[in-house]
Amino acid sequence: MPTTTWTKASVALHADEIAAAASELEHATPVEIVRWAADRVGNDITVTCSFEDVVLAHVAATAVPGIEIVMIDTQYLFAETQWLAEELRKNFDANLRIVHPLHVTPDNLWQRDTEACCNVRKVQPLNAVLSEKTGWVTGVRRIDGPTRAETPVVSLDAVRNVLKINPLALYSDEEMETYEFLHELPRNPLKDRGYPSIGCWPCTKPVAEGEDKRAGRWAGQAKTECGLHI
Repeated sequence: MPTTTWTKASVALHADEIAAAASELEHATPVEIVRWAADRVGNDITVTCSFEDVVLAHVAATAVPGIEIVMIDTQYLFAETQWLAEELRKNFDANLRIVHPLHVTPDNLWQRDTEACCNVRKVQPLNAVLSEKTGWVTGVRRIDGPTRAETPVVSLDAVRNVLKINPLALYSDEEMETYEFLHELPRNPLKDRGYPSIGCWPCTKPVAEGEDKRAGRWAGQAKTECGLHI
């Protein structure tokens, strides 16, 4: 454990330690990974959760009771996703913070420019949250697709100047299901309706059996990421 808490001004100075920890923590439990990060940045840490499921939120709150859990409400979330977030708040006393897009109202931008829509409704709100934080816990997993296959459990996000923590990076879909079952977590109903990956309703559709789990995201486009993890 460091003798002083890392700050936003100093986190980049610990790049070598973060790189070493990425190897050392490769097979640590998700709770241990979050605790390692919290030992370094203290309370200056936040969790962003898409509420495709609540495994990440449960892991983080177990590791650090009272940790801030952020849901970015794009104004186009499925009703089931919003329900799941409220279930977490109500039944697990989670410290849930809802963040909205800045200075925009529902529009049809998604019909003509999905990159711009994701930027204004996801990326900009996230950047505003992280501008005030030193640690960022995410639910990125290697199994999610080729662009995420090399995801480290911890890294330095040099663009946003934060310690990025991916405690579920090594988790398989089966391990996620087992965690939900063992901890009796509420489940997003869409997962049982053919939606293995859940984003905004205009740009998410069910996938056929055998298709890639993210095939339903921006289907028919070359786009595979919203920009949060690029």
